[in-house]
Amino acid sequence: MIRFHSMDRVYGLIERTTERYLTYRKAVKATEKSRRRTVLGEIWSWVDAFIFAIVAVLIINQYLFQLFVIPSPSMVDTINVGDRVVVSKLSYGMELYPAGAKVFDSSRHVQRDDIITFYNPEYDSRGPVFDVLSQIVYMGTLSLVNIDRNDDGSVAERLFVKRAVGFPGDQVVFEDGDVLIRPAGYAQFLPEEEFRSSNGLSDQPHRSIDEDYYVGLKAWARLYALQEAGVTSAPNHLLKDYKHVQGNVVGDMYEFSRHQSLYSSLVDPSDMEARSTWSRYRAGIYVPQSHVLPLGDNRDNSRDGRYFGPVEENDINGKVLFRFWPLGRIGGLE
Repeated sequence: MIRFHSMDRVYGLIERTTERYLTYRKAVKATEKSRRRTVLGEIWSWVDAFIFAIVAVLIINQYLFQLFVIPSPSMVDTINVGDRVVVSKLSYGMELYPAGAKVFDSSRHVQRDDIITFYNPEYDSRGPVFDVLSQIVYMGTLSLVNIDRNDDGSVAERLFVKRAVGFPGDQVVFEDGDVLIRPAGYAQFLPEEEFRSSNGLSDQPHRSIDEDYYVGLKAWARLYALQEAGVTSAPNHLLKDYKHVQGNVVGDMYEFSRHQSLYSSLVDPSDMEARSTWSRYRAGIYVPQSHVLPLGDNRDNSRDGRYFGPVEENDINGKVLFRFWPLGRIGGLE
């Protein structure tokens, strides 16, 4: 109850400050009308209004709601590339400044299956000044301008949008694109589809690539392992299966690396690094306390928790509420 009273005081302070400022502006406007209008005064009036609008937008985006543009296909078809969504910045506590500490978060936790925004663990920061500045520009322009770019000109993914799948105590294993979950307290792994159905969760997570792709991907990974080991010849069945993906881009690099480490350990049992890597893949990912394992709904094409592991709840800065663009797809996400 103390937390909610504290939140009410914060909201009250923001409301009173805004009212005082608007009252002051009204008084200034009334005074200006009684004076002779000048070009300089008119320019300053526009600048003053513009600054106030930007500050108001920044406050709303930082503490209440933020507009976000989906940059990648990891959540297709739940959210498509270019869709614009509204993110609640209060669902898991209030972030004092971009990527900063949170307050009022002790009783606000992520729920399983929430679609969340969080800071990319693999993001290559250019320093705190640029990080904050880029977020201010992005929020101040209602997500229309993003100055945070990669060397090739593409938009750098400072924030990720994924679904909260794994929770503390869960063990999650990935096999040929499928997800197996052993929830805390369970003795065996459950196929994700079965786990979702029995718990009334969303059926949006899906596979987008034909199963033959994984036959070819497995062959590709094993051929690569043979090449790395210096083996010049390969079994005909691997060459045949490889044709399923020949010339295609590898989508599921996690699965590629899993099979590569397995075959490397079989080709050379003395390769302790390969054996250790395969053991980690075989064990899967354990989700520790105060962490969440985020995964994309488009399981065959998503850079998610499979690669960087669980993320801390403190790094989760918002919950996606609904899509407002394109106009023909306005509404909730389930």
